[in-house]
Amino acid sequence: MKSTVRDVMTTDVAAVDQQVSFHAVAELLIEKGVSAVPVLDDDGHVVGVVSETDLLAKEEFKGCYYGDDYRPPLRSRIRHSAGSEGNRHRKSLGETAGELMTSPAHVTLPDASIVTAARHMDRQGVKRLPVVDANGRLIGIVSRHDLIKVFLRSDQHLLALVKEAVRADELGISVTVSGGAVTFRGAFPERSQPSMALHLAGSVDGVVSVRHCIP
Repeated sequence: MKSTVRDVMTTDVAAVDQQVSFHAVAELLIEKGVSAVPVLDDDGHVVGVVSETDLLAKEEFKGCYYGDDYRPPLRSRIRHSAGSEGNRHRKSLGETAGELMTSPAHVTLPDASIVTAARHMDRQGVKRLPVVDANGRLIGIVSRHDLIKVFLRSDQHLLALVKEAVRADELGISVTVSGGAVTFRGAFPERSQPSMALHLAGSVDGVVSVRHCIP
């Protein structure tokens, strides 16, 4: 009943290989209207992700080091060559996707749950995840926008899913859904069934709330 990444991912993915130039990556991001693309090796494995942030690092450091003929002292250049600043400086010198990308890439599997993918994005501070098969090859991409689609299911669709999950017709219980809120009306045959029904209904992706009303 739980939706997986496979249910919402995009399979038509814009991706680049490691030899693609800086300008070609920038043009692809603009053309596709995306902020990042996976970088693949020759066998289709995801080896990194190159984003707008990676590209902007080049301009940022160019302005810092070379703008108005400014050249920082050697000590400053050495300091920037270490740690995260050093990584950004390295990217500022890059000319290809392989040199500009962030690696390793944060990825997910197609059978991962929506909740798992959302938590992974939040934990890593990313807006999308390449979806890979068991061998690490790219098969799709999932974004935050894709994940919230499960909460846009129609009430009619949710009603069918909930009734199937709790076997409402067999129990003789009335079920209604309004704005994603599920309401059970009537007495369940057994005392233990209401809590189980509420739990099952609440686990359906897209359900906002569940309640039981007894006439």
